[in-house]
Amino acid sequence: MSDEYVILVDKNDIPIGKEEKVKSHLPNGKLHRAFTVMLFDKEGRLVITRRSPSKMLWPGDWDGTVASHPRESETYVSSAQRRIPEEIGISCKFDYLFKFEYHVPYKDIGSENEICGTLIGVIENSTQFNLVKDEISETKWITADELIEGLQKKPEIYCPWMIIALYLLPKSEESMLSKYKSVISQWIKPEIEKPLEDSIKYHLQENKWRLVN
Repeated sequence: MSDEYVILVDKNDIPIGKEEKVKSHLPNGKLHRAFTVMLFDKEGRLVITRRSPSKMLWPGDWDGTVASHPRESETYVSSAQRRIPEEIGISCKFDYLFKFEYHVPYKDIGSENEICGTLIGVIENSTQFNLVKDEISETKWITADELIEGLQKKPEIYCPWMIIALYLLPKSEESMLSKYKSVISQWIKPEIEKPLEDSIKYHLQENKWRLVN
């Protein structure tokens, strides 16, 4: 993590200051603003990405498409539009779905203590990515059933914020559920709710997470 700054927020996502990125991710990390992006193809497959092995937290684990932090004056959407080309080398339009708060440690190294905006977009499955290796080492298209199978075998290699975001997809506003119905139908079917919930409990055994809006 470089000497970047993140936006510190209160429980209502109101900015209250800023902090160095590394300091905000120490074991008792300060609550700050973040976002996670999920890009799907028209068939509903999600592109997940493997975090670089040089990452301080969750190195080499599978994440949603991109996760990062807004800068001052940015919205969740505009920060994602800035960051996507910097990590996977493409541009995309997004819609905002919801945000959630969570606090989860990573070994004795650090933690994520974030209010995380969740964004969705649709791209062609033929899209060519240009990965920034310090950020992402690999990409993979995956169906909901394939992810659930992976989570049931090795939940420890999947980032907790991605699992929470997918679990909360049915909580999106009706307008978004309607707009993306054909894309996310397999991700909001009732039978995957319990496996996703179990995977969240694996990472956050004290249920330190909540839907913010």
